[in-house]
Amino acid sequence: MITNKTVFFMIGILLVVLGISMLAPYLIQLIYEENSHSFVSSSFITIFIGILFILANLEREYKLDLRQTFLFSTLAWVTVAIFGSLPFLLSPKEFTFSDAFFESMSGITTTGATIITDLDSSPKSILLWRAIMQWLGGIGIVVMAITILPLLKVGGMQLFKMEGPDSTEKILPRTIEVATIIISTYITLTLLCGIFYWLFGMSIFDSTSHAMTTIATGGFSTHNNSIGFFKNSNIEVVACVFIILGSIPFISYLKFVRGNKKIFFQDVQIKGLVYLLLVSVMIMFFYLWLINYESSILDKIRISSFNVISILSGTGYVTDDFGLWGKFSLIFFLFLMFIGGCAGSTACGIKIFRLQMLFIFLKNQIKKLIYPNSVIITKYNNQKISDSFINSVIIFIFSFLFIFLIIAMLLSISGLDFLTAISGAASAISNVGPGLGDMIGPNGNYKTIPDLSKWILASGMLLGRLELFAVLVLFFPSFWRN
Repeated sequence: MITNKTVFFMIGILLVVLGISMLAPYLIQLIYEENSHSFVSSSFITIFIGILFILANLEREYKLDLRQTFLFSTLAWVTVAIFGSLPFLLSPKEFTFSDAFFESMSGITTTGATIITDLDSSPKSILLWRAIMQWLGGIGIVVMAITILPLLKVGGMQLFKMEGPDSTEKILPRTIEVATIIISTYITLTLLCGIFYWLFGMSIFDSTSHAMTTIATGGFSTHNNSIGFFKNSNIEVVACVFIILGSIPFISYLKFVRGNKKIFFQDVQIKGLVYLLLVSVMIMFFYLWLINYESSILDKIRISSFNVISILSGTGYVTDDFGLWGKFSLIFFLFLMFIGGCAGSTACGIKIFRLQMLFIFLKNQIKKLIYPNSVIITKYNNQKISDSFINSVIIFIFSFLFIFLIIAMLLSISGLDFLTAISGAASAISNVGPGLGDMIGPNGNYKTIPDLSKWILASGMLLGRLELFAVLVLFFPSFWRN
């Protein structure tokens, strides 16, 4: 008999891992003499609760059925966000529970929205913890996107199912097998990114923190001016390269390790990402040229490339206040927020493959109008696609936009102005971070918005990170019936 014990046993393991991770910021507290023991206290509480979960849910055999898998997917993120907020609550800096939970949820969902107004003078332990949260959230969603979401058939994610039996009972052994390769790749990319940041001028602390948030496409920085603080074009190039590496499907790295050396040139989704980036950078470059933006041609290319890659991937690093570039830049970046990177990566949003599937659907509909009796076989990445699959993708896109509108309306009701509500909703559900406008734009943060707005945004972050339906299904009474 499958019970919820497996769910809480796995959550206990996650809490132990989270608690152990808190010891790294505690080491920073000792090195920089911050005169605080907030992280060791948080670590003790988290590990203790995690061990209790493990001991209380010991079983001879651990299995997950479909219902338990949905339950675990949501509970894992919520639980980690709650316990991840402990270091903020116990910190000498004054955090309300709303602020602490918002910052923690923003970190674990790799959103990058922050309520901290003085990053440059904040304790380094807090800054490192924010980076660690995003790094853990990045690897967590990659493993989940490859092993769990495809089996749940959420919004077309079954297209990225790894070879093997289509059974949720195989989740645990398959997750361990796949996670070994994924984590190794993830750590390697993080180390390389950190080394390049350090070689081009960042301190060891800054390079470590930014490497973790770059690969996770999270965007948390250690400075108020984000990457713009360093005023170093080489650092921006490194950020662009590794953001893209974090935005491509990690299943491609798996296939590469298993012998398919041409996968990065064959994958339709990766090619779609590259084409979209090139077109978007060209559009932004010509726009800056038309408005006579004061910079050289090379600087225009650099500025356009960095901001397009940062926003499209959902990273949210900034070097310039694009809110000052005019109305078009606001609309264009809002559009890019929705798209996001590739499925199976650390990036968020609707995802490239769903946009491609939408275009395939539209093309097929036009063909049917011209040739009513034709039989059209739809393929994607050399896989035959059924009509039901295309329908699930279209339903997801519609649901994504519909929930975005609901979140925007709720934010308006909570007291935010139109631009802040619209961009905040887009930023939250797409897990981007910075919004638009004076309050939450590139040079602002979320500190001054009402607590109710923060909880609405935190809910939007969770929905966006877990592909909507993995969370929404829990609110249907039929889900809980045997």
